[in-house]
Amino acid sequence: MIEVEHLSKIYGATPAIQDVTFSVEQGEILGFLGPNGAGKTTTMRILTGYLPASSGTARIAGFDVHEDSMAVRQRIGYLPETPPLYPDMTVESFLHFVARIKGVVAGDRAKQVESAMQRCNLLEKRKVLIRKLSKGFKQRVGIAQAIVHDPPAIILDEPTVGLDPRQIIDVRNLIKSLAGDHTIILSTHILPEVSMTCSRVAIINRGKVVATNTPEQLMAELAGESGYDLEVEGNLALVQDRLQILAGVKSVERVSDETLSDDRQRLRIALEAGPDPGREIAALIVGSGLGLYEMRRTKVSLEKVFLDLTTEEKTIDPDLVAEAYDRATTSAGSLPDSTPAVADPWDADSAHLDSTVETDSTDDRSEGEAP
Repeated sequence: MIEVEHLSKIYGATPAIQDVTFSVEQGEILGFLGPNGAGKTTTMRILTGYLPASSGTARIAGFDVHEDSMAVRQRIGYLPETPPLYPDMTVESFLHFVARIKGVVAGDRAKQVESAMQRCNLLEKRKVLIRKLSKGFKQRVGIAQAIVHDPPAIILDEPTVGLDPRQIIDVRNLIKSLAGDHTIILSTHILPEVSMTCSRVAIINRGKVVATNTPEQLMAELAGESGYDLEVEGNLALVQDRLQILAGVKSVERVSDETLSDDRQRLRIALEAGPDPGREIAALIVGSGLGLYEMRRTKVSLEKVFLDLTTEEKTIDPDLVAEAYDRATTSAGSLPDSTPAVADPWDADSAHLDSTVETDSTDDRSEGEAP
């Protein structure tokens, strides 16, 4: 349904995204995961026709985003990070307006608007002015405008940012209910959102996709770092060497814990990739006459995978660079001649980029911006 191949966007000497490649199957929810400033929003804007790519291709429902832009826009629903709402319209009138500009035929508009409000749990708010809604309900209206024309593909950029825990759960359940009928890309940096909502994950860092797989398979790739935490009573010297040579055991170490009595110890056992030796570990300890008070399985989390793939000392937000570049080229026709060459455009110590980003970091989108 969605195919992205070698997509890049360059602003002057600064790459916002580089050689981004991934695909999303029909009815699938793809979590587009990355830290702030990784290039998620830039990618979303290219897919929705808001920005042109510098190179590469993107196709949605078989149509090229650049060559068949209008055909693509008819087949996508887009929720940017700030929902494009008219605060002085009611929920129902706004959705009728959006349905009209998105080409829903007059005879179907009432049905489509009613369906969108029902799916987003907005029926009780249909006559309420949007400016009087809570942030959570505004987010629901934003999703409703994205699905009111029943598009096959939906692109959601940080749909739960700024919401409270209850609102996050509600929006998460709403997104999950849209899967199957719609193909969804969910851009986020919130890990629970991905593990609870998405069937596959693409992790982007510094403008490049560094991993694509299911959350389970990504965690399985680091299975060698899983193991067991144990609380044992007795003389550990009797079993520690035997545990160390047990098949599947990578290492055994004692963990100091001042809360335990002198005759109890904590052990941390790291496992190698392969069959789980948990049963053999427990049998060896109990068979040696030691007391086994706790044996807890530890597994690599999606958070661990994410941190391993994205942790860096320095970062720069390509979306802020994009805004700074757009303003510079709009006001002067091109970048100033004094713009210095940047050997490493991702070096956050670049004086030019630091000053550009710092002075242009204000997001000038407004809540009343037209969709």
